[in-house]
Amino acid sequence: MNDQSHGSGVTGGCPVAHGQGITRLYGPESATDPHGIYERLRKRYGAVAPVLLEGDVPAWLVLGYRESRRVLDNPLQFSRDARIWRDWREGRVAETSALIPMLGWRPDCVSQDGEPHRRLRGAVNDALQAAVGRGIRRHATHFANKQIDGFADNGRADLVADYADYLPMLVITRVLGLAEAEGRRLVESCAQVLKGGEDAVVHDGMIREIFGELAERRRSEPGSDLATGLLEHHAALDHDEVVHHLRVVLIAAHVTTNLLARVLQLVLTDASRLSGLTSGQLNISAVMEEVMWNSPPLAVLPGRFAASDVELGGQRIEEGDLLVLGLAPGNLDPEVRPDPGVSVQGNQAHLAFGAGPHECPGQSIGQSMIEVAVDVLLHRLPGLRLAVPADELTTTASTWDSRLDRLPVEFPV
Repeated sequence: MNDQSHGSGVTGGCPVAHGQGITRLYGPESATDPHGIYERLRKRYGAVAPVLLEGDVPAWLVLGYRESRRVLDNPLQFSRDARIWRDWREGRVAETSALIPMLGWRPDCVSQDGEPHRRLRGAVNDALQAAVGRGIRRHATHFANKQIDGFADNGRADLVADYADYLPMLVITRVLGLAEAEGRRLVESCAQVLKGGEDAVVHDGMIREIFGELAERRRSEPGSDLATGLLEHHAALDHDEVVHHLRVVLIAAHVTTNLLARVLQLVLTDASRLSGLTSGQLNISAVMEEVMWNSPPLAVLPGRFAASDVELGGQRIEEGDLLVLGLAPGNLDPEVRPDPGVSVQGNQAHLAFGAGPHECPGQSIGQSMIEVAVDVLLHRLPGLRLAVPADELTTTASTWDSRLDRLPVEFPV
């Protein structure tokens, strides 16, 4: 284990930089057993635990449901503005760090609070709503059929690599104003940003370069897409603001690929759910709800920064400390879910989309894409079934998410 449990892990309220006894939220064990790490941390520290992120950068991991809600609902205490992050401000986190694409300050609504946040988020909301009006479901149906066409004659497929990894990304890149080929290229770049490691910064730069060119193109050649919507919005976004908001929407779409894979996993490993969906007796939204409670597509949400010294979950958090929010462990907090086996149907209080002023604005778009993706798949491929025993399915986690490696299926041709 990466947790040398002989150390106390906390001095002066701040996770000890490069300290002994602090659990690393990255590396081999984190990749294979993140839930084991969350539960050991909860047992040892309670609702808030000191951890080390990539490069042994100290942070607090919020494990408690109520504590996560407190952080999410109080931007004055727990800011999204990384410019107050002490370790970055004092030069201990380099601009080349793999953490910067997920934690660094950018001129987007995700990185700001108060009036700047309201101005930018309003523009994104308006542009997204206009995009929805232009047919998310139509795009999703088109690309679902196109992806299935690629393997329908084979009698077998990997629904992660052949379907879930691409469908939400192709839909969103169409909405953003990019060509399909660019959308396919961006799948790998987004995966690298969330995975971390030395390639994260390079791929983040590639994403911004593509969107920079798109913004320039749309300035002289407007279209009916999100890029044009942001450029023409009355909030008067500048070039960098447009580019970074296109990036935010793209990263959100990549997170949706994980949600789709997990929904398909749940459907195909439970015969009653599969028959319920194909017969029309079960609504896909009920399956999505269960996944969002038990396997949220983003396991850990980056990041919040303490605006002043504050107590949280029995820990003394100091001004400038970094907090990351455990959405997966928060959803399984025994304080709010003493029996995880009890049905969560109809309960939308999960943390999967965050909460508070920064709650994901595009969640209905993601859910619409998944509804279409599952519906088209089950109608196109009657007799679809898992090609391996369910217990052979594996996942690989990064600090931020836990992704299904493969979902091999077979079907009559």
